[in-house]
Amino acid sequence: MTRDKVLGRRLVIYLFGLFIMTMGIAISVKSNLGVSPVSSIPYTITCVFGMEMGNATILFHAFLVILQMVLLRKNFKMVNLLQIVVGVVFGKFTTLCNYLVGMLPAVENTGFRLVLMLISTLLIAVGIFFYLPADIMPLAGEGAMQTIAKITNIEFSKVKICFDLSMVLISLTVCLIAIHSMGSVGIGTIIAALLVGFHLGKITKRFGAWRDKLLYIG
Repeated sequence: MTRDKVLGRRLVIYLFGLFIMTMGIAISVKSNLGVSPVSSIPYTITCVFGMEMGNATILFHAFLVILQMVLLRKNFKMVNLLQIVVGVVFGKFTTLCNYLVGMLPAVENTGFRLVLMLISTLLIAVGIFFYLPADIMPLAGEGAMQTIAKITNIEFSKVKICFDLSMVLISLTVCLIAIHSMGSVGIGTIIAALLVGFHLGKITKRFGAWRDKLLYIG
């Protein structure tokens, strides 16, 4: 297969992965049990300021790219500005998925809400499973974490833990002060933090070779 066709296939799989991730995020919002750490800031902006979550996601991604520019200065690669473009796509997917999920009836039963949250963690893991190995352009959150890991010489996994925790603490603090509730943070946030990585590991072990074949990896 030609290089252009390989890139085209990877791009399709990349966009598919992003869409599945945003569907998982939308379902977590529907569950009303709290969203995943990476989505907590955009959802907090929605809760506090009333901004549509897709637009809040775009704004947050742009901020993270600016943060990378400030931290890296001359070492910042201009190609990473494409993370803003990816953020726009991710934000538009978020708007679409929230609209689609919003057409579902409201769920009041705690058990059903928990089921929705569990489904969302699986979808987010599936999205990451497809999007990340396609190696097109990382989301700004991952770009920011990679930047912090680079300038501090701290392992990426440790940076991710601290980054996610910081996002949750900032979201919780802002929501408690501004709207006197936990807002974007809840039991679902903890569930997502624990289960997304677990699901991703299991899915990769079972289907990783098949995915890599699709992406022409190896």
